Amino acid sequence: MNTRKYEALYIVPASLTDAEVQEVADNFKGIVEKNGGTVESAGLWEKRKLAYEIGNHKEGNYILMHFEAPSQVPAELNRLMRINDQVIRHTILLREEVVSE
Repeated sequence: MNTRKYEALYIVPASLTDAEVQEVADNFKGIVEKNGGTVESAGLWEKRKLAYEIGNHKEGNYILMHFEAPSQVPAELNRLMRINDQVIRHTILLREEVVSE
């Protein structure tokens, strides 16, 4: 099975407790692992003020997750993040390997 490395960054409301933020992170980590991927790291990055208000949210907790998975996993993760009410915004990026000469 061919896997690639990805990075997911998503924002959850600042009103969530640390335990609730960790629960959201664990949920998405479990989705990656259930679909045949491995998570290198996942957790709270930091709480920040948003550049602009998004749905009455002025602050948010940023969660960063690095994972390696088959190509269908990011699409499924994207779908689930889109319908999750606790995710304000998200992005999933392909991590490029840097080769030095």
